[in-house]
Amino acid sequence: MTHLITATELAHEIEDVVVLDVRWALTTANTPAGRADYDAGHVPGAFFVDLDTELAAPPGDGGRHPLPDPAVVEALLRRAGVSEHSRVVVHDGKESYAAARAWWVLRWVGVADVRVLDGGYAAWLAAGLPVSTEEPADRHGDMQVRPGHLPTLDASGAAALARDGLLLDARAPERYAGETEPIDPVAGHVPGAVNSPTTAWVTADGTFRRDLAEHWERVRAGHEGGDGVGVYCGSGVTAAHEMLALAELGVDTVLYPGSWSEWIRDPLRPVATGHFPG
Repeated sequence: MTHLITATELAHEIEDVVVLDVRWALTTANTPAGRADYDAGHVPGAFFVDLDTELAAPPGDGGRHPLPDPAVVEALLRRAGVSEHSRVVVHDGKESYAAARAWWVLRWVGVADVRVLDGGYAAWLAAGLPVSTEEPADRHGDMQVRPGHLPTLDASGAAALARDGLLLDARAPERYAGETEPIDPVAGHVPGAVNSPTTAWVTADGTFRRDLAEHWERVRAGHEGGDGVGVYCGSGVTAAHEMLALAELGVDTVLYPGSWSEWIRDPLRPVATGHFPG
């Protein structure tokens, strides 16, 4: 079963699905990132979702994007008219980094049918499909969320998986290696983690690459054994994107939601540098 949907397929199903627009950027001023883009034009009937406030809790000991309060997620789902049997499609601007976070969070709280628009809003526009500037009214859904449908890792679990299984670091190679760190106060990676930049899983047009299986074989070369696969990034957003790619291959993965921004909160946790697992 694919977790992706094309723009043409979405256009054919648009009357039967709930569409959530999760356009987002790392930096924002007073307006939720992506809101201006949504207001300028969006998939007809789509509801805007603010990743920073609706798909994450405030920054703190749990990192820059801790898991959200389930009540907040329930409120956004009800606003969009989601019920237990709704089919939901999420998208962002192009590469599906933010959309993958929504895909993971919604499944974590119990939404069973969630797909990601491959290529995001850019793919919708490239297909010549209609856009709207009208924001839909509250649909008063009745979804009752139940968090915990997907497993997660804490720092101890991430360390154990890096030692006994395969823990993937989805950040850029230079951040993994500790050569630069533009966001977090400490550079480096979880000792034993293997670098697998999530940017390598997509093509220039933002869609997932067609040779996912071959790419996965290269990523895990030399790490085929062990007890499972975990993924982390800077704050648990782009890690979900890599998990989405692996889900397309039928590979089960576990998210470390706190990721690097949570790992470094404890100065006693070890930090590795260099381009190979430390």
